[in-house]
Amino acid sequence: MDDAAFKSHVEAYVDENWETIVEDIRYLVQVESVEDLSAAEPGKPWGPKSYEALRRGLELAERLGLETTNVDGYLGFGDLPGASKTYIATIAHTDIVPLGLGWTVDPLDVTRKDGYLLGRGVLDDKGPFVLSLWAAHFFVEHVKKTGKLLPYTLRAIVGNNEETGMGDVPYYLERYPEPAFCFTPDAEFPLICGEKGVYHAEFTSDAIAGEKILELDGGTVPNAIPGLACALVRADASKLPDAPHIDIEDAGADEQGPLARISAHGKGGHASMPEGTVNAIGLLDAYLLENNLCSDAERIFLNFSARLCSTTDGTSANIQSADDKFGPLTCISGTVRTVDGRFVQTVDSRYPTSTTGEALTTAMTSLGKEYGCTFRVLSDAVPFYIDPNSPEIATLLDTYHEYTGHEGTAFVIGGGTYARHFKRAVAFGPVERAEVDTIPAWVGAEHGPDEGVSEEWLRRALKIYIVSIARLMELDL
Repeated sequence: MDDAAFKSHVEAYVDENWETIVEDIRYLVQVESVEDLSAAEPGKPWGPKSYEALRRGLELAERLGLETTNVDGYLGFGDLPGASKTYIATIAHTDIVPLGLGWTVDPLDVTRKDGYLLGRGVLDDKGPFVLSLWAAHFFVEHVKKTGKLLPYTLRAIVGNNEETGMGDVPYYLERYPEPAFCFTPDAEFPLICGEKGVYHAEFTSDAIAGEKILELDGGTVPNAIPGLACALVRADASKLPDAPHIDIEDAGADEQGPLARISAHGKGGHASMPEGTVNAIGLLDAYLLENNLCSDAERIFLNFSARLCSTTDGTSANIQSADDKFGPLTCISGTVRTVDGRFVQTVDSRYPTSTTGEALTTAMTSLGKEYGCTFRVLSDAVPFYIDPNSPEIATLLDTYHEYTGHEGTAFVIGGGTYARHFKRAVAFGPVERAEVDTIPAWVGAEHGPDEGVSEEWLRRALKIYIVSIARLMELDL
């Protein structure tokens, strides 16, 4: 079959199966697959809901003709055996970040609106995961029809712990050989060949909450800029001044007097792409400080928190840095909570090769001491980079260009994907970087409310994936 005929066959395959593909995405979105280590057990290391998404993912893979393996509940995979045990892999994940607030549609269902799919995970990463299964299914049908094995085994890996630490892939790599090449559909086109270091940490105040601020509660996860942050304070709500992006509610009273709930509304987004976002924690800090809704000790923490939220380039934490591959460092405040009577604030930094996690720790430990906070590192993954001048990467970029007409040049990002855990791997779509300005304002970003993705982008990505895999199979790996 020549190239034009093959592409025509792929086109018909996607058209014929699209409605079933959307329903498969819905089947996964219905599971609130957030990590819950408190309920973990043997065979379900990330908790029961994450496991249910893994189970459903493997169920879909088996239905689509792949030979499935559950790797002790850490993750799984579906294989189409080839003429060689050497394998080409895709890897996508079935776990999600918490739902959060601010949704206008059901986050645990797929809502179709004006050519977009909305729901938690439709973009990150249940929708793309389903595409990876259907790309593999195309070759299952091809092998059945022709009776000829693919040159290499094709493996669709079902990740299950990407959002909270990627503990699933190291477990896998301890038990199975590396793929000859792997791509993850969990980022942007054209192709991502490098990722900044990903650094998560937290500050805990020495100050005891409760004198004026009973509770701080902002954000959902450390790796997202929060769109909502709230405080429960000792105040008469009727006497508090109005302010932009601030809601004030009467919260009753306790034995010491009236209580008010202050809610600040920002503009959320992914921690690796803070441009254009507005951190709700910073808005809340400013209102509480301006209206003296804090004790002297609480004020010290609020000043500290406001400082952290005042920039996204690390200057407020004295950790700014940049290099020629990745550009500037980013640093955001992701969450604030009241834990055991103290304020706990997390930070997420994406750093280039011009600095190190150790340097970040030194600077932020010192900053925390200045404001009466202890500092603790939660995780640190070093930067990842793969030389873009390889036949595999050229194959993917050429296929992308053929389908989109957009320039096919590899680039680097601040986000962290599964690619960083493999020797030869990249992140490849499905978001169209060249067309992001066309997304309607009511379509939310990954990790935020009303998370959405263009159906046309997904359809096109599936075609790109199928043709790319066919061409990778022709390379000498």
